Amino acid sequence: MSHSAQPAASLYINGAPVEGQGAELAVHYPYTGEVIARLHEASVAQVAEATACAAAAQPAWAALRPIERGRVLMRAAAIIRERAEELARLEVLDTGKPIQETRVADWPSGADALEYFGGLAATVTGQMIPLGGDFVYTIREALGVCAGIGAWNYPSQIACWKAAPALVIGNAMVFKPSEETPLGALKLAEILTEAGLPAGIFNVVQGRGAVGAALVSDPRVAKVSLTGSVATGQKVYAAAAAGMRHVTMELGGKSPLIVFDDASLEDAVGAAMLANFYSSGQICSNGTRVFVQRGILPAFLARLSERAAQITIGDPLDDATQHGPIVSPAQLQKIRDAIDKGLDEGARLVCGGPGEGVFVPPTVLADASDEMWIAREEIFGPVMTVLAFDEEREVVARANASAYGLAAGVFTRDLARGHRVAAALQAGTTWINTYNLTPVEAPFGGVKLSGIGRENSAAAIEHYSQLKSVYVGMGGVDAPY
Repeated sequence: MSHSAQPAASLYINGAPVEGQGAELAVHYPYTGEVIARLHEASVAQVAEATACAAAAQPAWAALRPIERGRVLMRAAAIIRERAEELARLEVLDTGKPIQETRVADWPSGADALEYFGGLAATVTGQMIPLGGDFVYTIREALGVCAGIGAWNYPSQIACWKAAPALVIGNAMVFKPSEETPLGALKLAEILTEAGLPAGIFNVVQGRGAVGAALVSDPRVAKVSLTGSVATGQKVYAAAAAGMRHVTMELGGKSPLIVFDDASLEDAVGAAMLANFYSSGQICSNGTRVFVQRGILPAFLARLSERAAQITIGDPLDDATQHGPIVSPAQLQKIRDAIDKGLDEGARLVCGGPGEGVFVPPTVLADASDEMWIAREEIFGPVMTVLAFDEEREVVARANASAYGLAAGVFTRDLARGHRVAAALQAGTTWINTYNLTPVEAPFGGVKLSGIGRENSAAAIEHYSQLKSVYVGMGGVDAPY
Protein backbone atom coordinates (compact mmCIF):
# COMPACT_ATOMS: atom_id res chain seq x y z
CA MET A 1 0.00 0.00 0.00
CA SER A 2 1.39 3.39 -0.99
CA HIS A 3 1.51 6.12 1.64
CA SER A 4 2.32 9.22 -0.40
CA ALA A 5 2.36 12.45 1.60
CA GLN A 6 3.96 14.77 -0.97
CA PRO A 7 3.28 18.42 -0.04
CA ALA A 8 2.56 21.17 -2.58
CA ALA A 9 6.18 22.35 -2.21
CA SER A 10 9.07 21.93 0.20
CA LEU A 11 9.12 25.40 1.75
CA TYR A 12 6.53 27.98 2.78
CA ILE A 13 7.65 31.58 2.31
CA ASN A 14 5.58 34.77 2.37
CA GLY A 15 2.23 33.00 2.54
CA ALA A 16 2.77 30.48 -0.28
CA PRO A 17 4.43 27.12 -1.01
CA VAL A 18 7.86 27.50 -2.65
CA GLU A 19 10.13 24.74 -3.95
CA GLY A 20 13.51 24.43 -2.27
CA GLN A 21 16.63 25.05 -4.33
CA GLY A 22 18.98 22.92 -2.21
CA ALA A 23 19.77 19.22 -1.93
CA GLU A 24 17.05 16.57 -2.02
CA LEU A 25 15.47 15.55 1.26
CA ALA A 26 13.73 12.17 1.08
CA VAL A 27 11.10 11.55 3.76
CA HIS A 28 10.79 7.93 4.88
CA TYR A 29 7.84 6.25 6.59
CA PRO A 30 9.61 4.62 9.56
CA TYR A 31 7.43 1.48 9.52
CA THR A 32 8.10 0.40 5.91
CA GLY A 33 11.09 2.56 5.01
CA GLU A 34 9.30 3.69 1.84
CA VAL A 35 9.84 7.24 0.56
CA ILE A 36 6.56 9.08 1.17
CA ALA A 37 7.73 12.51 -0.02
CA ARG A 38 10.69 14.07 -1.79
CA LEU A 39 11.52 17.57 -0.62
CA HIS A 40 14.38 19.94 -1.28
CA GLU A 41 16.35 21.92 1.27
CA ALA A 42 16.23 25.70 1.28
CA SER A 43 19.21 27.42 -0.30
CA VAL A 44 21.06 30.03 1.76
CA ALA A 45 19.37 32.68 -0.41
CA GLN A 46 15.95 31.23 0.39
CA VAL A 47 16.65 31.33 4.12
CA ALA A 48 17.53 35.00 3.71
CA GLU A 49 14.37 35.53 1.65
CA ALA A 50 12.25 33.95 4.39
CA THR A 51 13.74 36.15 7.12
CA ALA A 52 13.45 39.26 4.90
CA CYS A 53 9.76 38.56 4.23
CA ALA A 54 9.20 37.95 7.94
CA ALA A 55 10.95 41.21 8.85
CA ALA A 56 8.89 43.15 6.29
CA ALA A 57 5.54 41.70 7.39
CA GLN A 58 6.11 41.82 11.15
CA PRO A 59 5.50 45.53 11.97
CA ALA A 60 1.95 45.54 10.55
CA TRP A 61 1.15 42.30 12.37
CA ALA A 62 2.47 43.73 15.65
CA ALA A 63 0.39 46.90 15.13
CA LEU A 64 -2.91 44.96 15.19
CA ARG A 65 -5.01 44.81 18.33
CA PRO A 66 -3.82 41.77 20.28
CA ILE A 67 -7.32 40.30 20.22
CA GLU A 68 -7.21 40.28 16.40
CA ARG A 69 -3.98 38.30 16.46
CA GLY A 70 -5.56 35.99 19.01
CA ARG A 71 -8.54 35.31 16.76
CA VAL A 72 -6.27 34.03 13.97
CA LEU A 73 -4.71 31.52 16.36
CA MET A 74 -8.13 30.46 17.68
CA ARG A 75 -9.35 29.85 14.11
CA ALA A 76 -6.23 27.79 13.38
CA ALA A 77 -6.92 25.67 16.47
CA ALA A 78 -10.48 25.05 15.25
CA ILE A 79 -9.25 23.99 11.78
CA ILE A 80 -6.76 21.55 13.36
CA ARG A 81 -9.56 19.98 15.39
CA GLU A 82 -11.82 19.72 12.32
CA ARG A 83 -9.08 17.87 10.43
CA ALA A 84 -7.98 15.76 13.38
CA GLU A 85 -7.96 12.39 11.63
CA GLU A 86 -6.14 13.55 8.50
CA LEU A 87 -3.48 15.30 10.61
CA ALA A 88 -3.10 12.32 12.96
CA ARG A 89 -2.45 10.10 9.94
CA LEU A 90 0.13 12.51 8.51
CA GLU A 91 1.93 12.51 11.86
CA VAL A 92 2.07 8.70 11.81
CA LEU A 93 3.65 8.72 8.34
CA ASP A 94 6.16 11.41 9.37
CA THR A 95 7.18 9.92 12.75
CA GLY A 96 6.12 6.27 12.85
CA LYS A 97 4.15 6.77 16.07
CA PRO A 98 0.99 4.70 16.61
CA ILE A 99 -2.16 6.48 15.44
CA GLN A 100 -3.73 5.97 18.89
CA GLU A 101 -1.01 8.37 20.15
CA THR A 102 -1.10 10.92 17.35
CA ARG A 103 -4.89 11.26 17.73
CA VAL A 104 -4.53 12.46 21.32
CA ALA A 105 -1.01 13.81 21.85
CA ASP A 106 0.47 15.58 18.84
CA TRP A 107 -1.75 17.95 16.86
CA PRO A 108 -4.29 18.13 19.74
CA SER A 109 -1.54 19.56 21.98
CA GLY A 110 -0.64 22.01 19.21
CA ALA A 111 -4.26 23.11 18.92
CA ASP A 112 -4.38 23.58 22.69
CA ALA A 113 -1.35 25.89 22.48
CA LEU A 114 -2.85 27.99 19.68
CA GLU A 115 -6.13 28.27 21.57
CA TYR A 116 -4.47 29.08 24.90
CA PHE A 117 -2.23 31.84 23.53
CA GLY A 118 -5.05 33.12 21.30
CA GLY A 119 -7.09 33.62 24.47
CA LEU A 120 -4.17 35.11 26.38
CA ALA A 121 -3.41 37.74 23.71
CA ALA A 122 -5.67 40.51 24.99
CA THR A 123 -4.55 40.10 28.61
CA VAL A 124 -0.87 40.95 28.10
CA THR A 125 -0.36 44.46 29.46
CA GLY A 126 2.32 46.67 30.96
CA GLN A 127 2.61 48.38 34.35
CA MET A 128 2.24 51.91 35.60
CA ILE A 129 4.87 52.72 38.23
CA PRO A 130 4.12 55.87 40.26
CA LEU A 131 7.07 58.07 41.31
CA GLY A 132 5.29 60.86 43.16
CA GLY A 133 4.49 63.36 40.42
CA ASP A 134 6.36 61.58 37.64
CA PHE A 135 5.62 58.03 36.57
CA VAL A 136 6.96 55.22 34.40
CA TYR A 137 4.91 52.91 32.26
CA THR A 138 6.09 49.72 30.62
CA ILE A 139 5.24 48.29 27.21
CA ARG A 140 5.70 44.62 26.34
CA GLU A 141 6.96 44.64 22.75
CA ALA A 142 7.50 41.92 20.18
CA LEU A 143 11.14 41.06 19.46
CA GLY A 144 10.76 40.99 15.65
CA VAL A 145 11.72 37.86 13.72
CA CYS A 146 12.01 34.63 15.71
CA ALA A 147 13.74 31.51 14.42
CA GLY A 148 12.22 28.21 15.50
CA ILE A 149 14.14 24.94 15.16
CA GLY A 150 12.21 21.74 15.76
CA ALA A 151 12.99 18.17 16.76
CA TRP A 152 11.69 14.97 15.13
CA ASN A 153 9.89 13.44 18.10
CA TYR A 154 6.90 15.82 18.35
CA PRO A 155 7.30 17.82 15.13
CA SER A 156 3.84 19.37 14.83
CA GLN A 157 3.35 19.96 18.53
CA ILE A 158 6.75 21.71 18.71
CA ALA A 159 5.91 23.93 15.72
CA CYS A 160 2.68 25.02 17.44
CA TRP A 161 4.29 25.41 20.88
CA LYS A 162 6.83 27.81 19.38
CA ALA A 163 4.58 29.62 16.90
CA ALA A 164 1.68 30.33 19.27
CA PRO A 165 3.41 32.59 21.87
CA ALA A 166 5.74 34.10 19.27
CA LEU A 167 2.97 35.10 16.89
CA VAL A 168 0.38 36.23 19.39
CA ILE A 169 2.67 38.85 20.94
CA GLY A 170 3.39 40.26 17.45
CA ASN A 171 6.51 38.48 16.19
CA ALA A 172 7.03 36.79 12.85
CA MET A 173 8.64 33.34 12.72
CA VAL A 174 10.82 31.34 10.38
CA PHE A 175 10.60 27.69 11.40
CA LYS A 176 12.97 24.89 10.43
CA PRO A 177 11.61 21.44 11.25
CA SER A 178 13.88 18.44 11.68
CA GLU A 179 14.95 17.00 8.33
CA GLU A 180 13.59 13.64 9.60
CA THR A 181 10.03 14.97 10.03
CA PRO A 182 9.45 17.94 7.73
CA LEU A 183 5.76 17.56 6.84
CA GLY A 184 3.78 18.82 9.84
CA ALA A 185 5.20 22.35 9.88
CA LEU A 186 4.17 22.84 6.24
CA LYS A 187 0.64 21.80 7.14
CA LEU A 188 0.65 24.26 10.06
CA ALA A 189 1.76 27.08 7.73
CA GLU A 190 -1.15 26.31 5.37
CA ILE A 191 -3.63 26.18 8.25
CA LEU A 192 -2.42 29.50 9.69
CA THR A 193 -2.80 31.15 6.27
CA GLU A 194 -6.32 29.72 5.99
CA ALA A 195 -7.08 31.08 9.47
CA GLY A 196 -6.17 34.59 8.32
CA LEU A 197 -2.49 34.94 9.20
CA PRO A 198 -0.91 37.59 6.94
CA ALA A 199 1.74 36.46 4.45
CA GLY A 200 5.28 36.40 5.82
CA ILE A 201 4.37 35.94 9.50
CA PHE A 202 4.98 32.16 9.63
CA ASN A 203 7.48 30.72 7.17
CA VAL A 204 8.95 27.22 6.88
CA VAL A 205 12.41 26.37 5.57
CA GLN A 206 13.69 22.80 5.28
CA GLY A 207 17.14 21.39 5.64
CA ARG A 208 19.89 19.84 7.66
CA GLY A 209 22.29 21.57 10.05
CA ALA A 210 23.69 24.05 7.53
CA VAL A 211 20.23 25.53 6.91
CA GLY A 212 19.71 25.87 10.68
CA ALA A 213 23.10 27.58 10.98
CA ALA A 214 22.20 30.06 8.20
CA LEU A 215 18.93 30.81 9.97
CA VAL A 216 20.32 31.40 13.48
CA SER A 217 23.09 33.65 12.19
CA ASP A 218 20.80 35.77 9.98
CA PRO A 219 21.10 39.42 11.11
CA ARG A 220 17.30 39.89 10.97
CA VAL A 221 16.70 37.17 13.60
CA ALA A 222 16.14 38.53 17.12
CA LYS A 223 15.38 35.26 18.91
CA VAL A 224 16.16 31.58 18.49
CA SER A 225 13.99 28.85 19.99
CA LEU A 226 15.40 25.34 19.66
CA THR A 227 14.15 21.92 20.68
CA GLY A 228 16.90 19.34 20.25
CA SER A 229 19.91 17.64 21.74
CA VAL A 230 22.32 19.23 24.22
CA ALA A 231 25.13 19.13 21.62
CA THR A 232 22.99 20.99 19.06
CA GLY A 233 21.79 23.40 21.74
CA GLN A 234 25.34 24.34 22.71
CA LYS A 235 26.22 25.13 19.08
CA VAL A 236 23.05 27.12 18.44
CA TYR A 237 23.33 29.02 21.75
CA ALA A 238 26.90 30.03 20.87
CA ALA A 239 25.84 31.19 17.40
CA ALA A 240 22.93 33.16 18.85
CA ALA A 241 25.20 34.78 21.44
CA ALA A 242 27.36 36.25 18.68
CA GLY A 243 24.40 38.43 17.66
CA MET A 244 23.14 38.92 21.25
CA ARG A 245 19.95 37.10 20.27
CA HIS A 246 17.36 35.94 22.79
CA VAL A 247 17.20 32.16 23.17
CA THR A 248 14.93 29.41 24.42
CA MET A 249 16.61 26.01 24.60
CA GLU A 250 14.56 22.85 25.21
CA LEU A 251 17.18 20.12 25.31
CA GLY A 252 17.63 16.54 26.44
CA GLY A 253 17.45 14.88 29.80
CA LYS A 254 18.11 11.81 31.90
CA SER A 255 15.24 12.37 34.24
CA PRO A 256 14.74 10.49 37.53
CA LEU A 257 11.47 8.81 38.49
CA ILE A 258 11.52 7.88 42.18
CA VAL A 259 9.20 5.19 43.54
CA PHE A 260 8.93 4.93 47.34
CA ASP A 261 7.76 1.67 48.90
CA ASP A 262 4.46 3.21 50.02
CA ALA A 263 3.49 4.13 46.45
CA SER A 264 0.56 2.56 44.59
CA LEU A 265 2.37 -0.24 42.73
CA GLU A 266 -0.04 -0.25 39.76
CA ASP A 267 0.18 3.53 39.33
CA ALA A 268 3.96 3.60 39.68
CA VAL A 269 4.42 0.78 37.17
CA GLY A 270 2.00 2.42 34.74
CA ALA A 271 3.77 5.77 35.02
CA ALA A 272 7.21 4.19 34.62
CA MET A 273 6.00 2.52 31.42
CA LEU A 274 4.52 5.77 30.09
CA ALA A 275 7.74 7.55 31.07
CA ASN A 276 9.88 5.13 29.05
CA PHE A 277 7.82 3.44 26.34
CA TYR A 278 5.32 6.04 25.06
CA SER A 279 6.31 7.20 21.55
CA SER A 280 8.79 4.30 21.60
CA GLY A 281 10.67 6.17 24.31
CA GLN A 282 11.50 9.09 22.01
CA ILE A 283 10.56 11.84 24.49
CA CYS A 284 13.05 14.31 26.01
CA SER A 285 11.36 14.47 29.43
CA ASN A 286 11.21 10.70 29.89
CA GLY A 287 11.90 9.34 33.38
CA THR A 288 14.59 6.96 32.19
CA ARG A 289 16.30 6.50 35.58
CA VAL A 290 13.69 4.68 37.64
CA PHE A 291 14.79 4.60 41.30
CA VAL A 292 12.78 2.00 43.22
CA GLN A 293 12.98 1.63 47.00
CA ARG A 294 14.46 -1.77 47.82
CA GLY A 295 11.44 -3.13 49.71
CA ILE A 296 9.12 -2.82 46.70
CA LEU A 297 11.69 -3.61 43.98
CA PRO A 298 10.94 -7.33 43.37
CA ALA A 299 7.19 -6.69 43.16
CA PHE A 300 7.77 -3.65 40.92
CA LEU A 301 9.90 -5.60 38.42
CA ALA A 302 7.53 -8.57 38.40
CA ARG A 303 4.48 -6.40 37.67
CA LEU A 304 6.43 -4.34 35.13
CA SER A 305 7.37 -7.52 33.21
CA GLU A 306 3.76 -8.72 33.21
CA ARG A 307 2.39 -5.44 31.91
CA ALA A 308 5.19 -4.82 29.39
CA ALA A 309 4.49 -8.26 27.86
CA GLN A 310 0.93 -7.11 27.04
CA ILE A 311 2.03 -4.14 24.90
CA THR A 312 0.95 -4.49 21.25
CA ILE A 313 3.79 -3.83 18.80
CA GLY A 314 3.06 -3.41 15.10
CA ASP A 315 1.70 -1.36 12.22
CA PRO A 316 1.34 2.22 13.52
CA LEU A 317 -1.76 2.83 11.36
CA ASP A 318 -3.55 -0.07 13.08
CA ASP A 319 -5.83 1.21 15.85
CA ALA A 320 -4.69 -1.60 18.19
CA THR A 321 -0.96 -0.82 17.97
CA GLN A 322 0.51 0.70 21.13
CA HIS A 323 4.21 0.61 20.25
CA GLY A 324 5.54 1.71 16.90
CA PRO A 325 8.86 1.68 15.04
CA ILE A 326 11.90 3.80 15.80
CA VAL A 327 12.10 6.96 13.68
CA SER A 328 15.22 6.10 11.62
CA PRO A 329 17.89 3.42 11.05
CA ALA A 330 20.50 5.67 12.70
CA GLN A 331 18.38 6.03 15.84
CA LEU A 332 17.70 2.27 15.87
CA GLN A 333 21.43 1.59 15.90
CA LYS A 334 22.04 4.06 18.73
CA ILE A 335 19.39 2.40 20.89
CA ARG A 336 20.65 -1.12 20.18
CA ASP A 337 24.22 -0.05 20.97
CA ALA A 338 22.98 1.42 24.28
CA ILE A 339 21.27 -1.86 25.25
CA ASP A 340 24.45 -3.80 24.42
CA LYS A 341 26.50 -1.36 26.47
CA GLY A 342 24.17 -1.78 29.46
CA LEU A 343 24.44 -5.57 29.31
CA ASP A 344 28.22 -5.38 28.91
CA GLU A 345 28.37 -3.21 32.04
CA GLY A 346 26.50 -5.84 34.04
CA ALA A 347 22.89 -4.69 33.97
CA ARG A 348 20.28 -7.46 33.91
CA LEU A 349 17.75 -7.70 31.07
CA VAL A 350 14.31 -8.00 32.68
CA CYS A 351 12.35 -7.81 29.42
CA GLY A 352 12.74 -6.64 25.84
CA GLY A 353 16.11 -6.42 24.12
CA PRO A 354 17.51 -5.14 20.83
CA GLY A 355 14.47 -6.28 18.83
CA GLU A 356 14.20 -6.96 15.11
CA GLY A 357 13.58 -4.92 11.99
CA VAL A 358 12.42 -1.38 12.75
CA PHE A 359 11.23 -2.19 16.28
CA VAL A 360 12.89 -2.08 19.68
CA PRO A 361 10.50 -3.67 22.20
CA PRO A 362 9.89 -2.13 25.63
CA THR A 363 13.17 -2.91 27.38
CA VAL A 364 13.97 -2.92 31.10
CA LEU A 365 17.53 -3.07 32.44
CA ALA A 366 17.72 -3.71 36.19
CA ASP A 367 20.53 -4.06 38.76
CA ALA A 368 22.01 -0.86 37.35
CA SER A 369 24.40 1.48 39.16
CA ASP A 370 24.71 5.26 38.85
CA GLU A 371 28.11 4.95 37.16
CA MET A 372 26.84 2.91 34.21
CA TRP A 373 26.58 4.59 30.82
CA ILE A 374 22.88 3.64 30.60
CA ALA A 375 22.23 5.54 33.84
CA ARG A 376 24.06 8.69 32.70
CA GLU A 377 23.42 9.19 28.97
CA GLU A 378 20.20 9.88 27.12
CA ILE A 379 19.25 6.86 24.98
CA PHE A 380 16.07 8.27 23.39
CA GLY A 381 14.44 4.89 22.94
CA PRO A 382 12.20 2.48 24.88
CA VAL A 383 14.89 1.55 27.40
CA MET A 384 14.23 1.84 31.15
CA THR A 385 17.11 1.72 33.63
CA VAL A 386 16.04 0.57 37.11
CA LEU A 387 18.14 1.44 40.15
CA ALA A 388 17.58 0.42 43.79
CA PHE A 389 17.68 2.89 46.70
CA ASP A 390 17.25 2.75 50.48
CA GLU A 391 16.27 6.19 51.79
CA GLU A 392 15.05 9.63 50.78
CA ARG A 393 18.17 11.76 51.21
CA GLU A 394 20.29 9.24 49.36
CA VAL A 395 17.94 8.99 46.36
CA VAL A 396 17.53 12.77 46.04
CA ALA A 397 21.33 13.20 45.99
CA ARG A 398 21.69 10.46 43.37
CA ALA A 399 18.82 11.82 41.26
CA ASN A 400 20.45 15.27 41.23
CA ALA A 401 23.93 13.93 40.37
CA SER A 402 23.34 14.53 36.67
CA ALA A 403 24.33 17.27 34.23
CA TYR A 404 20.70 17.28 33.07
CA GLY A 405 17.62 18.74 34.74
CA LEU A 406 14.60 18.60 32.46
CA ALA A 407 12.08 16.64 34.49
CA ALA A 408 11.61 14.38 37.52
CA GLY A 409 8.87 12.39 39.19
CA VAL A 410 8.09 10.99 42.62
CA PHE A 411 5.57 8.33 43.62
CA THR A 412 4.53 8.15 47.27
CA ARG A 413 1.36 8.18 49.38
CA ASP A 414 3.11 10.46 51.91
CA LEU A 415 1.89 13.94 50.99
CA ALA A 416 4.67 15.81 52.80
CA ARG A 417 7.37 13.61 51.29
CA GLY A 418 5.97 14.09 47.79
CA HIS A 419 6.23 17.88 48.07
CA ARG A 420 9.57 17.76 49.90
CA VAL A 421 11.20 15.58 47.25
CA ALA A 422 9.69 17.56 44.37
CA ALA A 423 11.16 20.73 45.90
CA ALA A 424 14.59 19.13 46.30
CA LEU A 425 14.89 17.70 42.78
CA GLN A 426 16.83 19.84 40.29
CA ALA A 427 14.43 19.86 37.36
CA GLY A 428 12.29 22.32 35.43
CA THR A 429 9.19 20.14 35.75
CA THR A 430 8.45 17.62 38.51
CA TRP A 431 5.45 15.32 38.83
CA ILE A 432 3.95 13.82 41.99
CA ASN A 433 2.09 10.52 41.47
CA THR A 434 1.91 11.02 37.69
CA TYR A 435 4.39 11.54 34.83
CA ASN A 436 4.87 13.33 31.50
CA LEU A 437 1.69 15.41 31.56
CA THR A 438 2.55 18.78 29.96
CA PRO A 439 -0.62 20.89 29.70
CA VAL A 440 -0.18 24.16 27.84
CA GLU A 441 -1.34 26.01 30.97
CA ALA A 442 1.89 25.06 32.81
CA PRO A 443 5.45 26.24 32.07
CA PHE A 444 7.76 23.60 30.58
CA GLY A 445 11.56 23.74 30.36
CA GLY A 446 14.81 22.61 31.87
CA VAL A 447 17.59 23.55 34.25
CA LYS A 448 21.33 22.80 34.02
CA LEU A 449 22.25 21.32 30.59
CA SER A 450 18.60 20.62 29.82
CA GLY A 451 17.98 24.15 28.70
CA ILE A 452 17.04 27.73 29.35
CA GLY A 453 13.75 29.58 29.09
CA ARG A 454 10.23 28.19 29.30
CA GLU A 455 7.60 27.13 26.81
CA ASN A 456 3.84 27.21 27.38
CA SER A 457 1.85 29.16 30.01
CA ALA A 458 1.94 32.93 30.41
CA ALA A 459 5.66 32.57 31.21
CA ALA A 460 6.38 31.84 27.52
CA ILE A 461 5.27 35.37 26.58
CA GLU A 462 8.26 36.74 28.51
CA HIS A 463 10.59 34.71 26.28
CA TYR A 464 9.12 36.10 23.04
CA SER A 465 8.95 39.75 24.06
CA GLN A 466 10.91 42.55 25.68
CA LEU A 467 9.99 45.29 28.11
CA LYS A 468 10.31 48.97 27.30
CA SER A 469 10.22 51.51 30.13
CA VAL A 470 8.80 54.96 29.38
CA TYR A 471 9.58 57.63 32.00
CA VAL A 472 7.09 60.50 31.96
CA GLY A 473 8.36 63.76 33.50
CA MET A 474 5.42 65.83 34.81
CA GLY A 475 7.37 68.93 35.85
CA GLY A 476 10.29 71.07 34.74
CA VAL A 477 13.82 69.73 34.32
CA ASP A 478 15.93 70.31 37.45
CA ALA A 479 19.42 70.80 35.96
CA PRO A 480 22.38 71.45 38.32
CA TYR A 481 24.11 73.62 35.67
